[in-house]
Amino acid sequence: MSGRGKGPLAGVKVIDLTSVLMGPYATQIFADLGADVIKVESPDGDTTRFIPPGPDASRGGMFLNVNRGKRSIVIDLKQPEGRDALLRLAKDADVFIHSMRSRAIGRLGLDYEALRAVNKRIIYANLYGYARNGPYRDYPAYDDIVQAASGIVDLQARLSGGKPTYAATVIADKVAGLTGAYSVIAALFARERSGQGQEIEVPMFETLVSFTMVEHLCGSLFDPPQGPPEYARATSEARRPYQTADGYIGVMIYNDRHWRSFFDVLGNPEWSRDPMFASMRSRTENIGAVLTKVAEVIATRTTDEWVALFREAQIPATPIASLTELLHDPHLIETGFWEERQTDSGTLRFPGIPTLFSQTPGEIGDPGPALAGQSEEVLREANFSETEIATLLDSGAVRKSA
Repeated sequence: MSGRGKGPLAGVKVIDLTSVLMGPYATQIFADLGADVIKVESPDGDTTRFIPPGPDASRGGMFLNVNRGKRSIVIDLKQPEGRDALLRLAKDADVFIHSMRSRAIGRLGLDYEALRAVNKRIIYANLYGYARNGPYRDYPAYDDIVQAASGIVDLQARLSGGKPTYAATVIADKVAGLTGAYSVIAALFARERSGQGQEIEVPMFETLVSFTMVEHLCGSLFDPPQGPPEYARATSEARRPYQTADGYIGVMIYNDRHWRSFFDVLGNPEWSRDPMFASMRSRTENIGAVLTKVAEVIATRTTDEWVALFREAQIPATPIASLTELLHDPHLIETGFWEERQTDSGTLRFPGIPTLFSQTPGEIGDPGPALAGQSEEVLREANFSETEIATLLDSGAVRKSA
């Protein structure tokens, strides 16, 4: 499957000038949901292609996953013929999405006004590091940089003895990619009502600050502030997986019912009547002491004993799963989450689409395409003649299919 035809976005055509992970993750979602995603790459290719391991030097595993279901065409946008070819591809496109800085896309002559001139209905999405109307607009931005700038690294330091650390996943790229995906889909819905295209801006920095401040704005939501911008439960050093007698366990004793059930399991020891356990407010105000006491108790029994007790009491709890264990998780296997594809490089395993549609289910497409793998195919579908295609290939403005 090319990602064309099956799913709630079937019939939507996307011109994708994104690279690395933020933008490709957004357009992977479009492809999974049925859109025809045409990945426009530079002659050098998306840099993520070359991150090992992979079946060859230009198809690393991360690239194959996040670019599944797409088609690749290589266009040298620095050549006028290449730019003109792209604008022609965009004439009947629904979405144009890029992840360049605003000045870079402007130098190529591919800003919103240029695309709107050939297609007034187009949804034009800018995914980049910082909003273009602020002083940071020309700063380069990658996931680590935005984690550091957005407060995430400082928050992580609260859980690691004051030592700044990054989250062990590219959270800025993926949160911005998800935000870009829902923003484009919202704009497509608005176009169905108004008939009008529009421009969208999704800056990674502002997106991750918004994400972080959902709970952490806290007392600083008010003017004057009623407290610092920090949700104390999330940043307590005592908030960590609990050590059991033989390992570790994740436990979330959260609401009043959970605490009553927890004390029932323990036989209601004397300390359970301490006023600091009485309410959400008192527990939050004493969160360090509360979690420390729980840790002392959890250490007295094995992981399996606690999991059985907590699940019987309907208290959220789970053993700590490794990434390798997730590949064999019985729930994920039974729900069909992991999907396999047979390719010329052997069997590949992909995480499935996490959302379910009763009437228009999506479908995982083929692994990320070879560089320029569908160049001529894409041009022919856009009604380029064979003579025009040959001219573009001879000039180097478009690369011949691999």
